[in-house]
Amino acid sequence: MKTNEEVQPQDLPAICSQLLAGDLFDEPVKAALSARGAAQEKLFEIAREARLKGFPDGRAEIRSVVEISNICKQRCNYCNIGCEDTKKFVIPSNDLLDIASFLYHEKRRRVLLLQSGENKDKRFVSNVIRACGLIKDKMPDLELIVCIGNLSRDQYRELRETGVERYLLKIEASRPSLYERVKPNDRWAERRRCLDDLAELGFLVGSGIIVGLPGQTEDDLVADLRFLSDLQLHMVSASVFIPGQHTVYESMPCGDVETTLNFMALLRVMNPTALMPTTSSLEKLKADGQYLGIMAGANTVTIHDGTPQAFQSLFPIYDEKRYRPNDDHLREIVERAGLQLAA
Repeated sequence: MKTNEEVQPQDLPAICSQLLAGDLFDEPVKAALSARGAAQEKLFEIAREARLKGFPDGRAEIRSVVEISNICKQRCNYCNIGCEDTKKFVIPSNDLLDIASFLYHEKRRRVLLLQSGENKDKRFVSNVIRACGLIKDKMPDLELIVCIGNLSRDQYRELRETGVERYLLKIEASRPSLYERVKPNDRWAERRRCLDDLAELGFLVGSGIIVGLPGQTEDDLVADLRFLSDLQLHMVSASVFIPGQHTVYESMPCGDVETTLNFMALLRVMNPTALMPTTSSLEKLKADGQYLGIMAGANTVTIHDGTPQAFQSLFPIYDEKRYRPNDDHLREIVERAGLQLAA
């Protein structure tokens, strides 16, 4: 993904100023996405300046994640969650309360992400809603993020009424035909409807894309940047494509980490007040990838310390060698990047 002319460091301030002014011109954005070396360092510097304006306290959010179920109704071409030969699990609501209590009292976590495969089965969603209600009753200052996929508006409303503050629903690709190619069991219009419902119901909404999907073009990335920024989201993200084992895309090449980092930097420039994670996919493909994500403007780290050990191998995301960053690693890269972890 490169344009004919290599972008120079001195070009980046003007390109980013255009973005800040609300102008998004395709060729300059494509040039910025291809930045390497000194030009990439300049882009990252501009992204960090934008982050500092949006978050002047210089703090990075730390969140624990609990993978509450590996049942997924989507069967996306790139993801191996929910494969037919995998043992299925669902963590009951009372057990989720115990896990949340441990993370809150022992780990001092104040943000918790409840994540699963995409599943709007009434019984499963009711279990999540009940768990969230129990958690908020006992720990009202524990901020909850839920990520379980497309639901009905009524299901979202019930979830919001328990006190859940945030919902994460990745668009993955803003071009409907690409979205439906990589997620053949879903429709883009339904995904878009869910994002609208979440915002209207008062959730702080997060969304993001995958950089390097098979069939994705530079024009797609420009459109993705515009789409995510127009939504005025509370959380934005970009992860690099890694084909899951035993999936349709298993033999496809991984996405490019450098392009992903540049997309993150541009996303930060356009969304200075949004939370943005540095994902484990970056670390899996490149040593110090998550540190570079922070240097590119990210300010959120996720620690995988909530899923019971017995279930961790059943939620692989990419493969059995999934990278799970620990507390020490994330604290080290945040401090090295000049930020502080929020309590």
